[in-house]
Amino acid sequence: MANQNDSFIDEVFDDLRRERLFRLYRRWGWLALLIILLIVGGVIWREYSQARDAANAREWGDAVLAAEDAGDPAAIMQVDPNGAEGRRVVAALLAAGDWAAAGGKDAAIEALRAVAGDPETDTVLHDLAELKLVMLQGRDMEPAERDEILSRLSRTGAPFELLALEQKAVALIDAGRKDDAISLIRQIQQKDGLSEGLRRRLSEMMIALGEEPEMTESTIAG
Repeated sequence: MANQNDSFIDEVFDDLRRERLFRLYRRWGWLALLIILLIVGGVIWREYSQARDAANAREWGDAVLAAEDAGDPAAIMQVDPNGAEGRRVVAALLAAGDWAAAGGKDAAIEALRAVAGDPETDTVLHDLAELKLVMLQGRDMEPAERDEILSRLSRTGAPFELLALEQKAVALIDAGRKDDAISLIRQIQQKDGLSEGLRRRLSEMMIALGEEPEMTESTIAG
């Protein structure tokens, strides 16, 4: 008899639980369904956005390459960046490089100054534009401006620290400060992270200044 009572009580509790769950579902089921729909919708939108961005990037890259192949730097800058500021800056840097290679120094300088003078430009791209500007203008740049830019770009930990230090050595040579240039070159040669190309250029500068170059494996092998 006790077993029958226990079974009856269990059935009653089961019915009550089902009834309670049913009421909860009727009251809050729509909310659970809405949450599921929002999650699924968010995933679908993210996938769509990523695919759209990838397609836009490919379209932009193809247009830039086509303009480069046509030998028209101005056309590179006219390619629609589709709202991406970084693409506009990269296009300007590419166009400046093409102009400089083709002898259009003034146009290249104008493009680089536009990038360097834009406060919205990414820090690394801004510094790259300034470095290219210094390299392109060389001794034609105002000495004070040249020194100010290179002092900033050559600070410890800066993205183009070593290349900026190399340009500082070039500026010292242009200013007739041979001993200072030699001293700076030797300091640069002791730094970590020098590429083989930079080591070679520094050695060539030392030779041009009448000094013995730094002895490296490539120097010995060469």
